[in-house]
Amino acid sequence: MLLEVNGITKSFGGLVAVNNLQFNVDKGDVIGLIGPNGSGKTTSFNLISGHLRPDEGRILFNGTDITGLKTHKICRRGIARTFQLTKPFGGMTAIQNVMVGKLYGGKSAENVKKAEQSCRRILEFVGLEGKESVEAHTFGTVDRKRLEIARALATEPELLLLDEMMSGLTPTEMEQALKLVKAISDSGVTLIVVEHVMKAIMNISSKLVVLNYGEKIAEGNPQEVVSDQKVVDAYLGE
Repeated sequence: MLLEVNGITKSFGGLVAVNNLQFNVDKGDVIGLIGPNGSGKTTSFNLISGHLRPDEGRILFNGTDITGLKTHKICRRGIARTFQLTKPFGGMTAIQNVMVGKLYGGKSAENVKKAEQSCRRILEFVGLEGKESVEAHTFGTVDRKRLEIARALATEPELLLLDEMMSGLTPTEMEQALKLVKAISDSGVTLIVVEHVMKAIMNISSKLVVLNYGEKIAEGNPQEVVSDQKVVDAYLGE
């Protein structure tokens, strides 16, 4: 078992954002985490990645309790994430952005030359070959998302949390993004993907976990989950 989320709960004042959430992730899984807006998906990512500490429950990664650890410590243990609203270092080049992840978030220290070589390979992998020296503030939506993923991959994660990487993309761009997700999975990285585009999430997921009002209402095979009446009523509609 790579990740065990055991009954985590998080409240903000009187609002329970995540309530007794429990699910497991095996190595090689691509888990789709879905639900309506405000259902607790991003809060769950924040709890797993250390941006928030749960009020209750435990999170285990590779059998070790990581509950409440600082974000950089969780990152160095092998969990990386992207954000729905990408925030690159705008005045830095693409390769400098990725080197931040490599040098400061990675598991092992490298000299700058080796780090740069590795980051060039990562930029090529995500589709940013030839843009290494371009400043990030000039990038459009697609390239900003690719850069966000590249910076996360530079930390050498075992588990990558992808937060709505398909949002704002055209159908062609979405197809390219799906190929990138598959390539990441094929490279040995386990994935949890938050996504509203059902066609995309159905194509890439080995399992779906569905949230509504902070609670898990369904979990399992994608085809079975989307046929569940509770999921239809809460999220998919008729």
